[in-house]
Amino acid sequence: MKIAILGAGAVGLCISAKLSKICEVHAVCRQKHAKAIEKRGFVMTGIWGESNYSFKCSEMPAEDEKFDFIIITSKSNATREICEQFKDFIKDTPVISLQNGIGNEDIIKEFTDCVIGGMIITGFEWQDDGYVHVSVQASPIKLGLYPKGTNEKVKTIVSIFQKAGLDILEETNISGAIWGKTLYNAALNPLGAVMKVPYGKLLDNNAMEIISEIVKEAFEVSKAEKVTMDWKTAEEYMYYLKNNQIPSTAEHHSSMYQDLSIGKKTEIDFINGYIVKTGKNYGIKTPVNSTVVNLIKLKENLILDKTAHEN
Repeated sequence: MKIAILGAGAVGLCISAKLSKICEVHAVCRQKHAKAIEKRGFVMTGIWGESNYSFKCSEMPAEDEKFDFIIITSKSNATREICEQFKDFIKDTPVISLQNGIGNEDIIKEFTDCVIGGMIITGFEWQDDGYVHVSVQASPIKLGLYPKGTNEKVKTIVSIFQKAGLDILEETNISGAIWGKTLYNAALNPLGAVMKVPYGKLLDNNAMEIISEIVKEAFEVSKAEKVTMDWKTAEEYMYYLKNNQIPSTAEHHSSMYQDLSIGKKTEIDFINGYIVKTGKNYGIKTPVNSTVVNLIKLKENLILDKTAHEN
């Protein structure tokens, strides 16, 4: 089985490492990581095990390479660019999205007929080039045919992940699972970035009041979209967030915090921004999510301006 991982950052390289034990893997990643991995292998520590892995990685596959599956793990704001760049590889190939936010699968559908949605809530933190620590996990990975259902391709890739030792489930309502992850990200990711704290610190009552409003607005939008999730109400989800998800990821720093720390743009448009944009389509007001989006975009602009002046 040959699998390509496109946009392989911390998530993609860790998935590549696990799959490399049972498959032929080609991770398409930044040159600095490819060089580090070529020199001393990929180093992974944490809850997925501590080991050194060797697998193929480069900035571009060979033109004649063919893959049984393609997994996209890039930031959401790079999805279209990656699909355009690798459209000849993606065409007629099952493509799995293991990304943050909502909307990635709809972009990928423009390039292939078989799109498998994915949901992963696991903490990945860079230690060095080609070196990632897997810190926390809030739930098993879920994969399913997008927007709903399953098929033999889904069953095959789920089986491969299981054989590689990954905690994974086949999901027939993958749209609901993706929305569920977006609730988690919308609630915690931007606030963790703005306050520069791990998720456990957001159990503070002041943060919880903001998070509760973020979640209420998101639930209104999800109902308008006719999305079915594991929680029927915002209050039911808030209980799960406070008592299950935050405790199991309490030490994790959000991906937005990590992005801003190195001067990168965040995925806010595909998370809280998606809630705001979709709410407008239905005439639903989302003032708290709108404020959160503006705060993150302000921090992005300040960081980019500072970087530009320094250069």
